[in-house]
Amino acid sequence: MARRALTTTAVTLTATAALLLTGCGGGDSQSDDIKGADSGPSSPSASASSSAAPEVKRPVIKLPSSFQLTFENWTSSDPVEQAVLNDAKEEIRAGYAAIIENDPDSEAVAFYDTEGVRGQTKEWIRSYTDKNLTVIGKLPTFNPKVNLAKTGKGASLSYCTDESEAKTRNRATNKAEGNPAGTDPYVLYSVSLAKNEQGVWQNASVHSERGACSK
Repeated sequence: MARRALTTTAVTLTATAALLLTGCGGGDSQSDDIKGADSGPSSPSASASSSAAPEVKRPVIKLPSSFQLTFENWTSSDPVEQAVLNDAKEEIRAGYAAIIENDPDSEAVAFYDTEGVRGQTKEWIRSYTDKNLTVIGKLPTFNPKVNLAKTGKGASLSYCTDESEAKTRNRATNKAEGNPAGTDPYVLYSVSLAKNEQGVWQNASVHSERGACSK
């Protein structure tokens, strides 16, 4: 269930017949990118970045209990790093919420993505919705690491996901599928972010590599 690498260069996405919560992007056949999100194991929950600037109204993003996207140790004592983590987390949540809601034109995704990558994120979402698929199960994200640019306007983030219990489900038949047998469930993501004029940290690129991390 991974996302492929998101970059500002146009990339052709291929959707796997199984799930691979892969996101958008380009790279070799061994790399995938993913988006994940929520931390609530119970009924649909809403979340907003706690460090958001008071004048910025973040979108409210809801995920159902059927898809438990959790974030382990996504905290930092540095307020700027925490702001990066918060917005990056919401971007992940927005992508999966768009799949679940069958909404490739999600306004929340547009809010957290730079203009250069929105089209590619939309293609990733449509790789599910065009096949009448949604996502279910559990998708933990862990080991986040943030590096801030000296300019204060850019940042990089890496994190891992475990797709062992994540699946796709056909909306019409209710048939659920996980990754193909033998697929490494761990995916390493490398994300670059840019701070816009409103103070929102937006995704500018995403690259993933399956099997590059473990728990």
